[in-house]
Amino acid sequence: MIKIVFMGTPDFAVPTLQQLIEHYEVIGVVTQPDRPAGRNRQVQQSPVKQLAVAHEIPVFQPEKLRRPEAIEVLKQWSPDVYVVAAFGQILPQEVLDIPPHGSLNVHASLLPRWRGAAPIQAAIRAGDSETGITIMKMDAGLDTGPILTQRAVPITADETGQSLHDKLAQVGGQLLVETLSGYIDGGIQPQAQDDSAYTYAPMIKKEEGHIDWRQSAVSIERLVRAFDPWPGTYTLWDNQQVKVLSGQAGPGQAEPGAVVEKNGMVAIGTGEGLFYPARLQLSGRNALPVDEFVRGRPEFINASLI
Repeated sequence: MIKIVFMGTPDFAVPTLQQLIEHYEVIGVVTQPDRPAGRNRQVQQSPVKQLAVAHEIPVFQPEKLRRPEAIEVLKQWSPDVYVVAAFGQILPQEVLDIPPHGSLNVHASLLPRWRGAAPIQAAIRAGDSETGITIMKMDAGLDTGPILTQRAVPITADETGQSLHDKLAQVGGQLLVETLSGYIDGGIQPQAQDDSAYTYAPMIKKEEGHIDWRQSAVSIERLVRAFDPWPGTYTLWDNQQVKVLSGQAGPGQAEPGAVVEKNGMVAIGTGEGLFYPARLQLSGRNALPVDEFVRGRPEFINASLI
């Protein structure tokens, strides 16, 4: 039985670790240190750590993998292969060189499209019709290693960042387990990526959720769906932040940011077309369907959003 060390941190990585536990010997788990989270800023274990602890698997939580003491721990574990899924740290070459079978990564796109930290949101924002999972052999570059297997997943018209994340997390765990034995016994050979075809999905900054109404309604709808639930999208009205939780692009025209009524519906002007919000949330208040929101704040109609 091959000995596996798993590296991962958030919810996305949990299905992969669960599949490995059910089918292989996981001798250790590496995850990010416990950190404050939530409104109360209480220290919380990562989802991956919680699963590992429940299965009594040793857990290692280094601040930086590149430190000599961290590398020494990994050498002592003497794994045959690493499996990595959304770990949150770059693996230095000295770490990649430890296991004889190298390191496999579960990446949430069809590489070389959408290398980087936020491939799920990038695919929705770009209007891609499909994305998927790539199992790749890691090298020192950022998602540049050779591909072992891929599986496509369609992106539906109402897909959100959360719904696509959940689909890909499940597919990732399944495909990794299907790939691992074939890779170890040599039946699956790594294939180099086409570097000329890559696109890049950088880490998302919270301020990217500020809607620019000069963009097209289609682009704004994609942004709202891609950034659900994080970091979310918002606009400014009368010096207040209004979260735009959902909505759809549609025909019509108004000045960018102008709130109008169109066929009995609330609409917002954009650079091209109208955006019809479905749920809104004033800062510090409950989220409401747009009709209820306007009923309590009729002055929202004819407002100018920025």
